[in-house]
Order: sequence, then C-alpha cells, then structure tokens
Amino acid sequence: MKSTLVLLLAGLAAFLTAAFRPAAEPKTQIFLVGDSTMADKPDLTKPERGWGMEFGQYFDDNVVIRNTAVNGRSTKSFLREGRWAKVLEQLKPGDWVFIQFGHNDSKAEDTTRSAPAQTLYRQFLTKYVQEAKKKGANPVLLTPVGRRYFDEAGKRKDDHGEYPGVVREVAKAQKVPLIDAHEKTWALYSQLGEQGTRPLFWSYQNGYYQPNPVPPAKNDNTHFSEYGATRVAQMVAQAVKEQNLGLASHLRGTEFAGKYAYELPVVLEPVFRKDTFNVVKYGAVPDGQTLNTAAIQKAIDACSEKGGTVLIPRGLWLTASIELKNNVNLHVAKGALVQFSSKLSDYHLIRTTWEGEEAIRNQAPLYGHDLENIAITGPGVFDGAGDAWRMVKKSKLNETQWQKLLDSGGVLNEKKDTWYPSAQSLKGANATKPGILKPGQQAKPEEFADVKDFLRPNMLSLTRCKQILLEGFTIQNSPAWTIHPLLCDNITLRNVTAKNPWYGQNTDALDLESCRNGVVEGCTFDVGDDGICIKSGRDEQGRKRGVPTENFIIRDTKVYHAHGGFVIGSEMSGGARNLFVSNCTFMGTDVGLRFKTARGRGGVVENIFVDGVDMTDIAGEAILFDMYYAAKDPVPLLGESTAPPVMKAEP
Repeated sequence: MKSTLVLLLAGLAAFLTAAFRPAAEPKTQIFLVGDSTMADKPDLTKPERGWGMEFGQYFDDNVVIRNTAVNGRSTKSFLREGRWAKVLEQLKPGDWVFIQFGHNDSKAEDTTRSAPAQTLYRQFLTKYVQEAKKKGANPVLLTPVGRRYFDEAGKRKDDHGEYPGVVREVAKAQKVPLIDAHEKTWALYSQLGEQGTRPLFWSYQNGYYQPNPVPPAKNDNTHFSEYGATRVAQMVAQAVKEQNLGLASHLRGTEFAGKYAYELPVVLEPVFRKDTFNVVKYGAVPDGQTLNTAAIQKAIDACSEKGGTVLIPRGLWLTASIELKNNVNLHVAKGALVQFSSKLSDYHLIRTTWEGEEAIRNQAPLYGHDLENIAITGPGVFDGAGDAWRMVKKSKLNETQWQKLLDSGGVLNEKKDTWYPSAQSLKGANATKPGILKPGQQAKPEEFADVKDFLRPNMLSLTRCKQILLEGFTIQNSPAWTIHPLLCDNITLRNVTAKNPWYGQNTDALDLESCRNGVVEGCTFDVGDDGICIKSGRDEQGRKRGVPTENFIIRDTKVYHAHGGFVIGSEMSGGARNLFVSNCTFMGTDVGLRFKTARGRGGVVENIFVDGVDMTDIAGEAILFDMYYAAKDPVPLLGESTAPPVMKAEP
C-alpha cells in the first residue's frame, strides 16, 4: 500500500511539473521560395546543390528552414501550381520568407513559366510580398544569382537582363529588405575569374566537365556544386547580418568571441570518379623486397588520364619517390605499409625549397607540384625511412642506443658527439647553408652531388596544388618535415597521424607554408620538432614572395611530443592571418602556443583566434612570443644558462 502511494505521489508530481512548465518558445521558420538555384536536390549521389540546402548551418537551433523552392519554377508557375498557397497556409507571424526567382521567368518560349520582367514578374513578386505581410511574416527579396557567363576577354557578360533591376524596384516600393544576390555572386565570380569560378558549379567536378562539349551536351554554368552552394549561402547569411535583419539574432556563433559561423572559411574538397586502379595489376609486389616505384607510378599515370582511385592493398610495399598526378586519390588500404627505400641513391636531387628558401634537395618520397584535385586516403601507413637520413646527437640517446647506432655504420663528427649516416652527410653539415640557392641562382642539381646525402627531403611535399584531401593514414619516420604544402589552395587534412622519433631534428608534423583556405581536424601528431606550424617564407625571399598563410580552421587535434603545439614562424615573412584554432590538446610539448620570428623576417601576423586549448606537462612556456628566435632554446639543455639573451641594438 505504501509503495503504491509513493508511486501515485510521484506520478502526480511529474504531471504537475509538466503542466506548469513554461511552453517551449516556438521556433522561427525561414521559408525559401524560388527555383533550382535555391532548391533541395533529391539525389545526393549527384553533385548539384541548391544554396538553400546549405543555409541552415549558419543559424542556431531556434531556426527551422522550410525549403519550398523547386527546380524549373518561375514566379508564375510556382503560384499556379498552388505552391505559394501551401506556403501561406504554414506561415505564422514572425516567420521569414526569402523569395528568389528569375531564371525561368525569362523563358519566353515556355508559356507555362514565362513572366515578362516589367509586367507579370513585377506583379507576382509584389503579390508574394504583400500576402506574406498580411500573414504577419517578414518577406525578403533576392535578385537571381548570377550565371557564370564570361566573354572571350574574361569579362562579365550580362546574364539576367531586366530581372534583377525589377526585384530592386519592387523591394524599394514595398519597403522590404533586398539581398542583391546577383551583384554579390558576380563580385565573387569577378574576383575568382573564369578558371577560379569553375569549382562553384557542379558540371566542372571531376568526371562531369566536358572540355569540348558537343550539342546538345553543355557545361552547366547556372547550378552549383556543394562548395558553390555553401559560398552563396554564406553570402546570404552575411547579408542578414550586414542589414541587421531580425534574423541576425539567430545567426550561429562560434567558439571565438564575436565571430559567426558564416565568417569561417569554406574549403573546396576534391571529387573523384569511381574507377579503381590496383597497383598489383601494374606489376607491384608486396614482399618488402621488390622496388615497386615504377609499378606504382604506372598505376598513378593511368588513373590520372581518366580520374579515380589508385589502390595500394594490404601488404608491405617497398618503393622510392612517388609522384602524384591530377585527379588521383592514392588510397592505402588497411594493413598496407608503404615503406620508402632507405637506400639514398634511390632518390634524386631537384630544385625545391628548404625552410622557406629556394634550395636543391632530394625529391620527397610523396611528391606533387602544380596539381589539382588530388588526395591521399585510407587507414594504411607510409614510412619514410627517416633514420637513414637524419643525423643524431649523442645526448639524445642512452648508451645502448648510441652503441647500436655506431654499429649500424655511418661517421662521427670531430667531437664524437653527433652521428651522421655517411661521409657526404657530414660534409654537408660542415658546409655553409648547403643546397640553399641565392636569389636568381640557376644552379643545377648535380652541382650538389658531393653533399647529396645531407640534403634530406621533406616526406610529403605538395607545391602549387589545389583541392587537396589528406585523410585517415599514418605517416611516420620522416627524413625532415613530415607534411609540407607550399603555395597550395583548399587543403583538407582529416584524421591523419604523424609520428616521428622525439630526437628527430626538423621533423615537424605539419608545415602550412603560404597556403590559403583549409581545415585541419581530428589529427594526432607526435614528432621531434614543431607540431602544427604556420609558415610563409624566410627573410628576403619570403618578403618578395609575399603570400601569407590564411583562412584555416584547425580543430580537434592532439599533439604529444613536439617543440611547439601550435606554432607560427619562425619563417613568416609573408605573414599569417585569419586562423581559427579550437578544441586542441597538447600533452608534453616543449611550448604550447609558440609564436616566433627574428630580425629580417618582416611579415604581419593578424586575426589569430585560439580558444578551447588544453595543455599538460608543458616543459617550457604555455604561451611564448619569441622575437629573437634561435638566440635561445625555450627549454634550456643541461648546463645551459637560463639568463635571457643579450641583443645588440640595431638602427
């Protein structure tokens, strides 16, 4: 009886709590009314997207997007099919209606859709606005988005005639907000140019673009890719804020004070055809003994002609340097280990860069230049055989490790405190800036053959590449810097693990140098030098190049052993800006957030946003600004003075 009474009282309490709980505030609805450039697309296996599909990500959870836009509709057909009536039925006071037509109204040959600009089009837009107002809703007019029409000189061509002007006039007459999507999109197109605008439109994705289309086939310059739709949605959200519409209070914020989601970079990822090229079919053998360089390269070259995926299946694959090619996704399967050769003669010298300056070095094990639409993916492993290249200080090892290193071969310096893998390597160490080229110097690689072994390569080197995806793999034992994109655009680095020995000199995990637009997320770094590093060239050469690293999101990444967790510099002569770092964890790094430069570097570092970084076991400083980099180690070695460096005054 007692237990029954307790249950009844508990039920009564729950009922009363629910009955008197304040009703949840109704969510604000945004109705999108328009044509295919705004509409949802039912088949997400195809690349076409309407900007309305991406609009919701820029608003908080108190906003619901009702996308009623439909392919092929005009102001006339949307009304006569009863679609506008259905919108009116659902409208509540305080809701918003974004109205955008024009692409199909101009089709005079189609009587079901044709709405001449100065008559029917004007009348229907006015009707939509007035009837939305009667329902207590807030109508917003948008001019039609621009079509990608350039003339032979690469200049803008008119693409909508009188229609954008009529929208502006109706908005003014009816005193409703206007978002001039036509002019805003054309401002973007003009900035990007004929080539740069292609990724905004779905038919220019890999496998769809036709360089020489034969009628009736053509390339679509009207409908967006996911990337293009997102850029337009971002643009509309920005207009909501600029015009201080009531909706602006619902714009989604970020971890960063005063920054909204629409202000963060949008990154273009590569797209690949489904064709697969298995390296086994090109002669590769997974026995760990056969040098598979030629076979893997054949598979990459064949894949590049059509576009698709080069598959490296489970097994141990020995190879020397691999050159990536356009439209290729190099996929390393689970259980695949790509072991780069420890025989230094398997690599050749090329003209490249070293720590921000023009230089001659050995070609990187994973190498690409002037490429577009490329990827390295999969859960497999790349091993760079870095121990065959790197010098090692005796102080970094215990006696057993040091003796094992001596027994492996190599040579010692005069002080017997540093081991080098060969006499060539030692000779290079004793030279002044070996391999570094002076501005304008036209040296040939063979001129540096006597110090070749000293000229360690970076492991993954990409120069002047666009649309890059690096995802899922482990990259380890690098000769020098591990992942080094230089002058690259649109980089996605996701769930990649970089591992190097803690004593490995110059083995930064990631060096983004003079790169634009990217996201680094979900990665794990444990290396012998800096973890996440932002660079833009060194001294005079970097200033002359003048290209900052900018517009990057870096989040959800762990850094274990490293000199610095997140680092800018010291080669930062081109500047760094618009970087957003959040939700990262540094465990055991020498310094947490490390900003370093030196006299002669120049460069402006600005708009760096960091929030939600956790650190533990930091050997030196949690946050360090070092304006005299290389004058003093942030973590003094045994016996070193802890006094600050003495700097001579300069004019």
